Amino acid sequence: MAVGWYLRFSLSYRDVEELLQERGMWADHVTVWRWVQRYAPELDRRLRSHLKPTNKSWRVDETYIRVKGKWTYLYRAVDSAGASIDFLLSAQRDAAAAKRFFQKALCSPNHPTPRVINVDKNPSYPPVVEALKSEGTLRRRCRLRPVQYLNNVLEQDHRAIKRRVRASQGFRSFWGAYRTIQGYEAVHAIRKGQARWVVHQALEISLIPWRSTSELEELPVLATTYSP
Repeated sequence: MAVGWYLRFSLSYRDVEELLQERGMWADHVTVWRWVQRYAPELDRRLRSHLKPTNKSWRVDETYIRVKGKWTYLYRAVDSAGASIDFLLSAQRDAAAAKRFFQKALCSPNHPTPRVINVDKNPSYPPVVEALKSEGTLRRRCRLRPVQYLNNVLEQDHRAIKRRVRASQGFRSFWGAYRTIQGYEAVHAIRKGQARWVVHQALEISLIPWRSTSELEELPVLATTYSP
């Protein structure tokens, strides 16, 4: 429950601690942080095999995340319909990081090999795509399209993740940030309806910090429920 609140809403760990105390449950904000570090990667791992397939038109971009006072780079991709594909947190913004990101995204069975990849003007993408084609990781017919306005769907999608990052008041370690973002991305994908057998309304109900069980009992029975 505490992990679900933190990953779903723009809350700090102290906010979650206060919500728990209001419901008669006592857990220090450091304990909540430890729960997130333990269960966010597990949620991401279990979700992977239940994701619906994305389409073959990718949108790829990177945004900035501050970790321990330094800027790091969060590579993200969605398809043309806005469905999440994958992410990679990197200390550098270079060709090596871009190649690692593409390799990570392409190895998932839920993501068919793209027919077109839309990117911004980052000069590292063209040589990386050519290298992946020569290695056989990408199809020869896959087209790299540097059209900035077509990435608007991804720019809007960045906001959902960055709102939670701002509420968390920054990260103190690289791997702590990576594990937390795994949870953000997993819950965000579920909310977008990408998980099989999960009703969006059921997820929202399961994560809302209800004041009492009577409030939940008044809601209509759902055909499918979500158990985090």
